[in-house]
Amino acid sequence: MNLERYNRIQQVLKARQPDLTVLLEQVHKPNNVSAVIRTADAAGVHKVHAVWPDEKMRTLSHTSAGARNWVEVDTHDTVADAVRALKSQGMQVLATNLSENAVDFRDIDYTKPTAIILGGEKHGITQDALTEADQDIIIPMVGMVQSLNVSVASALILFEAQRQRQNAGMYDREVSALPEDTIHRILFERGHPVLAKVAKKKRLPYPPLDDQGQIVATEEWWQEMQKK
Repeated sequence: MNLERYNRIQQVLKARQPDLTVLLEQVHKPNNVSAVIRTADAAGVHKVHAVWPDEKMRTLSHTSAGARNWVEVDTHDTVADAVRALKSQGMQVLATNLSENAVDFRDIDYTKPTAIILGGEKHGITQDALTEADQDIIIPMVGMVQSLNVSVASALILFEAQRQRQNAGMYDREVSALPEDTIHRILFERGHPVLAKVAKKKRLPYPPLDDQGQIVATEEWWQEMQKK
């Protein structure tokens, strides 16, 4: 990879917010999934979580396209499993839901570790998800319509989170908050995609990269890569 791309990827990884995420519950339209993931990438989200409505969506969500190359997707069997995993990371879990206890989404402190549950297009957030969440949030509206498309809602909330975190200096880290092995994997796979695909198929470890983003590998590694 060229040095400009290497430096760009490094810059993006330093701004990643591993303690900010969304949980998609039963979102079934591929265009909405893609839009949410694109927004997540733009807001510096490292990983999106999901409970899919069917196996087709589960498979589709892991196909490579655009922002999906940069935002990881973790799939869970149930919303309870997903929320349990998020809370084990110390996250406050918010649900977009109009209720008596709901608060304006802008009144939340998003500098805290945060996960936002977004419900499916057909039925919204399930009761199971509402039971698991710590707080309901709403996006105030003054028109006849009382709900927004899931991708639009995600954009409003994530960019409010970005605004708060930007003001708190959370995007200006000298060192990425991601684990070193994750950083190396992303740099290798996004900087050397063809070689990464071959290495993965051969079950070979990714060798180190130098400060220019170039591969530093042994002769044995290269020989294994060239074997048919």
